[in-house]
Amino acid sequence: MARPEGVVIASERFWAFAARDGSLREGEMPAPPRAARRVPLLRGLIRLFSALAPLFRGAGVARRGERLLLAALLLAPLLLVFLPQSASLPVGVGTAVVLVAWMFRGRTLFLHGAEHRAIAAAEERRLVATWNAKARPSRFAPRCGTNFAALVVPVSVLFDRLWPLPVALYTPFAVTLLSLALTMELWQIVQTSPTRAARLFLLPGLALQRLTTREPAPEETQLALTAVAAVLRRELVYPDLA
Repeated sequence: MARPEGVVIASERFWAFAARDGSLREGEMPAPPRAARRVPLLRGLIRLFSALAPLFRGAGVARRGERLLLAALLLAPLLLVFLPQSASLPVGVGTAVVLVAWMFRGRTLFLHGAEHRAIAAAEERRLVATWNAKARPSRFAPRCGTNFAALVVPVSVLFDRLWPLPVALYTPFAVTLLSLALTMELWQIVQTSPTRAARLFLLPGLALQRLTTREPAPEETQLALTAVAAVLRRELVYPDLA
């Protein structure tokens, strides 16, 4: 998770936020019940909302006002059902524009590229070389949230058109949740599939990353590497918690 003032790196158990002012904050990711992790659709929603934990937890990386703004922007689409049809579209578009502008303000695009490069460096075992700018792993990542967003849009449109029940007040809310849950299931299949055909689903998101990332400066890559190192350290120090 790239932010204008730093980079958040998270594993399944820990997160770390390396800020541009030199500070480092760390925390634990929420641990959902084991039984819930085996329930299709539900497990995807849990994983999706758990990813926001570094932002919304008490010692997280976002201030209280920022959390309220983000929560309002995330909930706004669910409230469109109460607006007239003529007003729902412009309000929805306006909300999306504000959310995108909020997400990619400041140096976020460059730090987004640094986040991907740091994770690739860890996976390729080139942390030191990347820190010293002797290696430059890709700034494009197959597991980026941009790829998920590129998948969820067509799934949502298709699910909305194929909704089998009569339209009711709860329909937009149900379509949104089920679309997210189905996309997460598809996301997991694509990520774990050994076939190249499955990777075709990632091509729109990888292309979109040319807009959502920029080539980071060496010090921005080092910032992201600092967060990666903090998470790896905790994973090695507390292996028995897995």
